[in-house]
Amino acid sequence: GKMPNLFINTCVDVREAINCARMNQYDSITTSLVFPGFDREYEDKSLAKKHQIFSRPDIVMSSKMWLGYVIAAVSDDIDCESENPEIRIASEKKLKQEIEFAEHVVQHGIIYVRLKSGNNVNLARIISTYSKCEQIEDLMEHFEIMGGDLFSGVILIEVPMVDPNAVAQQWRSDVGEDDSASGEDTWLWWNRFRLQSDFNGKHRLSLVLSADIPSQDEILRWLGEPVDYLVVSSDIFIQNKANYPVLSLAHQDVISQFIRKTKAKFIVKANPNDGNLRYYAEYLRHLQEKFHEVDPMDGFDDLIEIPLQPLFDNLDTYTYEIFEKDPVKYVYYQRAIEAALIDKIPDAEKSTKTAILMVLGAGRGPLVRSSLNAATNTGRKVRIYVIEKNQNIRNTLEALWREMWPRDTVQLIFSDMRDFSTEEKADIIVSELLGSFGDNELSPECLDGAQVHLKPDGISIPSSYTSHIEPIMSSKLYNQVRLVTKTEDQNMQLRGKSKVMETTYVVYMKNVYHIADEPKPLFTFHHPNRDKVINNNRYGRVSFTTKLDSVLHGFAGYFDTVLYKDIVLSIHPMTHTNGLSSWFSMFIPISDECWQDV
Repeated sequence: GKMPNLFINTCVDVREAINCARMNQYDSITTSLVFPGFDREYEDKSLAKKHQIFSRPDIVMSSKMWLGYVIAAVSDDIDCESENPEIRIASEKKLKQEIEFAEHVVQHGIIYVRLKSGNNVNLARIISTYSKCEQIEDLMEHFEIMGGDLFSGVILIEVPMVDPNAVAQQWRSDVGEDDSASGEDTWLWWNRFRLQSDFNGKHRLSLVLSADIPSQDEILRWLGEPVDYLVVSSDIFIQNKANYPVLSLAHQDVISQFIRKTKAKFIVKANPNDGNLRYYAEYLRHLQEKFHEVDPMDGFDDLIEIPLQPLFDNLDTYTYEIFEKDPVKYVYYQRAIEAALIDKIPDAEKSTKTAILMVLGAGRGPLVRSSLNAATNTGRKVRIYVIEKNQNIRNTLEALWREMWPRDTVQLIFSDMRDFSTEEKADIIVSELLGSFGDNELSPECLDGAQVHLKPDGISIPSSYTSHIEPIMSSKLYNQVRLVTKTEDQNMQLRGKSKVMETTYVVYMKNVYHIADEPKPLFTFHHPNRDKVINNNRYGRVSFTTKLDSVLHGFAGYFDTVLYKDIVLSIHPMTHTNGLSSWFSMFIPISDECWQDV
């Protein structure tokens, strides 16, 4: 597990503090860069002259050490929202001075800012003027210009999981029964702050684990936020039987969710002379190892990808290879083909009757393999027509036909499935044209065009599929979509964000909050489609109830498909087929985030 960071309030010798932290199993420290007890005057002298007195000189350590071992915390007494104009103006100057010095010593590192209440408009304004957002960085790279006084690292915003004012109120005798001791929802503090800073992706969260744990719904909402660190204070540890500090099972449960969803690291707040410092660090590393899950899709978390358009574009060999590696999908297809063959040819006729199969969109042949295996396993005779429009894959299929497949059983046809002709019609057509949202890769249009080749009592595998949709909040995904300006379509930049926001994306979703209870079905398609006039224009309307105040960034799309009878594949979160990796969820962004009240 990664070593935690140690938060040190006042620190006279930064080098000494780092050595002490590292001896106690911490990999870095968070501390103020201001000398303890330094009292600034606020006349307009040049800051360069003042750095040497207000902070330790940067040369006490190499820039590599500053960057690697120090998170620069902004002084806690800064109050940019004060109603007293003198305090407010002094605080603004102080904040700017500290950010400029932090920018000088930890240029690409982390600056740490604590939110003390829900009113942070002025603080957000000042920090935003100093921190580059990714869009500006992109532009700077594009035009090769330098960013002068802008800070290019991460601004880490500390927010308590539960309002400390509420906790304090519980113990006060002067709070009447009618006074609310519930405090404010601290997620609103964070939300107002990031709204003021235009959802800057460089602003990340450091979430303080509270003694009181909020509801699971509130925790799930935090899991949809960019939580980089969990702050664990020494006073929430309890002693186990051997007198070592540990956390309660309830706290462990919360921590496990953040480790799995946001890969959160730890910051420990403790007195530097605390005899248990090392044990806190060792225990938190133990939790990280305990709760870390081996995920075969690791590395894909929350990366947005443009969906395939296999009808419009020819897929490349790399794409085919990725999809053929799915360990589950073709096993289910094979089971479905076996069940369909048994229904089509009773045992009594299996030596005399031959089933005609058509594999529509064969790719590099995995469904042909499934069909041949199904025929062998059921002892049924088959004739298989393999239809593929991608001429680039012709060599591969012809080599398979020559060397691997029974040539009298398999016939190759290189054509669009909507255009080819054969003398005989199929008992079973098999295809894998589904996208993450069911019909988004034009499966219905292709299959409706190809069903002229199916006998009146023929079977389509898949026989139906349904798309499902739900509202989600994820500033991580929303920010990524806003960054998609460098695409193959150069006009996208001229047309602004609208084109980017009107595109759907395929995502392995992790850092996401599901705003409603569960997804709802949207469209269902059946094959073969026996409607007299086939029209695939659809319009759907679904309504959801929100669980908590939240921000709608878009919708997550899923699908499930009935391959045949009771053989089902699903990426719906409630019914997800075990081990199925061919499809990630669909992300359908909206152009402007939208506030959702309960």
